[in-house]
Amino acid sequence: MPDADSRYWFPVRETMAPGDREAAIIERLRAVMAYAYDKAPFYRRKWDDAGVHPDQIKSLEDFERVPVTTKAELRASQAENEPFGDYLCVAETEIHHIHGTSGTTGRPTVFAIGRDDWSVIANNQARVMWGMGLRPGDMVFIGSVFSLYMGSWGTLIGAERLGAKTFPFGAGATGMTARAAMWMQLTKPKAFYGTPSYALHLAETAVAEGIEPRDFELELLFFSGEPGASIPSLKNRIEEIYGAQVIDSGSMAEMTPWMTAAGSKETDGMLLWQDMVYTEVCDPKSHSRVGWGEQGTLVYTHLERTSQPMIRLLSGDLTHWTDGADNPCGRTYPRLPDGIYGRIDDMFTIRGENIYPSAIDGVLNQLPGYGGEHRIIISREGAMDELLVRMDALEDVFAKGDDALAALRDRAEKDLGTVLGVRARVEIVKSDTIPRTDFKARRVIDDRDLFESLIGGGRGE
Repeated sequence: MPDADSRYWFPVRETMAPGDREAAIIERLRAVMAYAYDKAPFYRRKWDDAGVHPDQIKSLEDFERVPVTTKAELRASQAENEPFGDYLCVAETEIHHIHGTSGTTGRPTVFAIGRDDWSVIANNQARVMWGMGLRPGDMVFIGSVFSLYMGSWGTLIGAERLGAKTFPFGAGATGMTARAAMWMQLTKPKAFYGTPSYALHLAETAVAEGIEPRDFELELLFFSGEPGASIPSLKNRIEEIYGAQVIDSGSMAEMTPWMTAAGSKETDGMLLWQDMVYTEVCDPKSHSRVGWGEQGTLVYTHLERTSQPMIRLLSGDLTHWTDGADNPCGRTYPRLPDGIYGRIDDMFTIRGENIYPSAIDGVLNQLPGYGGEHRIIISREGAMDELLVRMDALEDVFAKGDDALAALRDRAEKDLGTVLGVRARVEIVKSDTIPRTDFKARRVIDDRDLFESLIGGGRGE
C-alpha cells in the first residue's frame, strides 16, 4: 500500500516513458501468448490457422497481425466445450468465481475466474480507485446489482483491497432506491458507484422522499456500464445535482479488471492503464491501430489474467485516443478524452446520417426543463426513416402551460437537428410516463423491422 499522500500506487509503472512501457508490454504479450498457446486449444487452433506464433511477436506492429477474438467465437467455444469453453487455461478446481452475461438475447457467456485472478483483479481495481482519490478508510457505496454483473463485484473487491469501508448496498429490488437515499443520508459515504442513469434516478427518488442529494455529502461518483460519464452535459448535470466529482470508467465484463479504462482525480475522460490490460484503438475493418487523435474501436488484451485470458478481444465500442502527453495527473498512459461513445452496433442511420444514442443524450441534458429520461423511437413511413425523441419534462414546465411546453419542444428539435444533421420530432411527456431503471438504460426502440414485417405480410411473404 502506498503512503496516503502519494498520487500513484506504482509511481514507476504509472509515469514511465511510453517507449519503455511499450518494450515491457511486448515482452509481456509474448509471455501471455505463449501461455495461452500452450494451455488453450482455442487460441492454438486460431493462431495456427492464421499462421501466427507467439515467438514471432517482437513489436506492437507484429502484435497487430494476431487475429482478433470476437464474442461470437467465445460463445461458440462454450457451446462446443460446456460450460467454460476451450480457452479456459486453469484446472476447473482453480475456479473461484463464476459470473457471466444475462443471456437475455441468446446463449449466455460464462466467466470463470481463478483464485489467483480474483486477487489480481482486486489489486488492479484498487490501483485505479487510488488514482480517483480514494484512500483507506473512505466509504464506498455500491449502488448496482450484485448478481452476474461484474461491475459491482469488481468495485467491491477493489475497495476491500484498498482498505476502504465498503457498503455493498446493491440495487434492483422494489423500494430499494428510496432506502438507498435514506442510508446515504445517514452514513455520508465519500464515493458512490453505479451507472449514470441510476444516479439520476436515485437523485430524483431522494427529492421525492424529501432528501436533497447534496445532503449525502459525496465527493465522488464513479460510473461504468453505459456511456454518459464522459458526455459533458450529462457529467455536469450529475456533478451539479450532487455537488461531487464524476469519473468515467469501464471496458467489458470479459476484460475484468474492467476499470482499466478509467479517469483519475485530475484527468477527465478515460486513461488506458496499459500495464494491466493492453488496449488498442483500431480500425473496425483492418483491426490495425489508428493514429493518435483518430477514431476506432477498442481491442483489449489481458496482461495479468490466467484463467480465461482475452487476447485481442474486439469490443465493438467506438472512441478516439490521444497519446496522454498532456494528462494533468502526470500518468503517461494514452487517454480517451471523450470516453467511450457507445457500441458501433448501437449506431443507427437516419436518411444517410450515422447517429449514436449518446449524441442525443448530450443534447437533451443541456436543455433546461429536461426531466432526465427519454426514448429514441425509429420508424418508417413509406420509404423514409423517421426519428422521434420522446422526452420527459420537469413538473414546473407543465405548470407554466402550453407555451412553455411548445418552447421546450421547439428548442429540443432545433438543437437535435443541429447536432444530428437530420430532423427529429420531439414529444414531451410527464416525468412519470417513462420508466426509470435500476441498471443500464435501454432507450432505443427501432420499429422499422415491425414496419417491414407488416409490409411483407401484406404481400403474402
